[in-house]
Amino acid sequence: MKWLDKVIQIFKIKDLRKKIFFVLMILVVFRIAANIPIPGIDVERLKQFFENNQLFGLMNIFTGGAMSNLSIIMLGLGPFITATIIMQLLTMIFPNLEALYKEEGEAGRHKFNQYGRILAVPMAILQSYAMLTLLSRQNIISFASTFQWITSIIVATAGALFLMWLGELISEKGIGNGVSLLIFAGIVSSVPLSIRELVVTYSPSKIPSYVAFFIIAIIITSSVVVITEGRRNIPVSYAKRVRGNKMYGGVSTYLPLNVNPAGVIPIIFALSIMLFPGVIASFLGGSSVGWIASFSQIVGRLFENPWFYGIVYFLLVVLFTYFYTAVTFNPKNVSNNLQKMGGFVPGIRPGKSTTEFLYFILNRVLLFGAIFLGTIAVLPSIVQGATGITAFGFVIGGTALLIVVSVVLETMRQINSQLTMRDYEGL
Repeated sequence: MKWLDKVIQIFKIKDLRKKIFFVLMILVVFRIAANIPIPGIDVERLKQFFENNQLFGLMNIFTGGAMSNLSIIMLGLGPFITATIIMQLLTMIFPNLEALYKEEGEAGRHKFNQYGRILAVPMAILQSYAMLTLLSRQNIISFASTFQWITSIIVATAGALFLMWLGELISEKGIGNGVSLLIFAGIVSSVPLSIRELVVTYSPSKIPSYVAFFIIAIIITSSVVVITEGRRNIPVSYAKRVRGNKMYGGVSTYLPLNVNPAGVIPIIFALSIMLFPGVIASFLGGSSVGWIASFSQIVGRLFENPWFYGIVYFLLVVLFTYFYTAVTFNPKNVSNNLQKMGGFVPGIRPGKSTTEFLYFILNRVLLFGAIFLGTIAVLPSIVQGATGITAFGFVIGGTALLIVVSVVLETMRQINSQLTMRDYEGL
């Protein structure tokens, strides 16, 4: 059993063992913080709100139940992720910011990330204010005084920044990406509750639904792994160059294009857009102006319609997949860099022809990736509606499944690289 030998080898290496235990310790702290609530909550009304609201229910999964408990870290890593996305979008508007991120090396990226951390503070204040205002208007939470209101906003903001700090500690002193691991821990923390729900609601008549559910889950999870790891390799050759008495180049390699180059970002963007109409409708639903209140109720009912919600969600994910890929991958820059380094795609002229070829291949690969991503995003609603099983929702699609698969694969790669490095040191 090779995997068992590898696990034993991991815990034999002192440095690697310390990193893993450090990550586990941080995750324990995260779970403790997720269960420390802020005061003044009506627990039953809060539970009903998250059960009846699909968007907030999904957000609650990412925070590991911290939002449904209204804990001190109820915002999760949302403010930091939002700030990071805003900073990446700003690179398209401000050339100096783009140069800082792409051309000034490690120091430039460190400064860019520092700006993202600073921006996370006002994002956390705004999100905590919006969340507490929404819940107070639903009579889920009440505040005895303005001081308690302000204190709750400060506590929620501090909790979000505390979580951001824990994520960076994992990245610095542990193993894997800290932010991804915290989101992963929040998602899988629902597993014990899902097992309990299956046991409590068990009925022999549901066995066919259970079997169908887990077969679908295995197929979908396998597909996500294949697509996440899938690449379209474009062959690249380098011309031979003579410098002094030495010859360079003359080798062949490939340029990998991911089938899903945008990762989970399009789904996060789409969720953010889908969230606004429902939140605004909730805010304006109690307006004293008749037509505003009526319009808000219509919008609220429209976004509660599963067909409308699913179709709009799918289309937004597909559109944002193209948008984010356009932000992060520029075929023209890749073509210019290949030309400067003496590389070329066999059968394609360097320069403009290579750029057009890369655009052609990217658009074909991206169409499949975007449709796949949109399908995965709406699958939880489809499968749960077909089987009637709501437990283990994260194993049948959506952002949660993509994050779980990506984090597990990335962490495995990092652990393997650590083991390989130590094997070479031993040799």
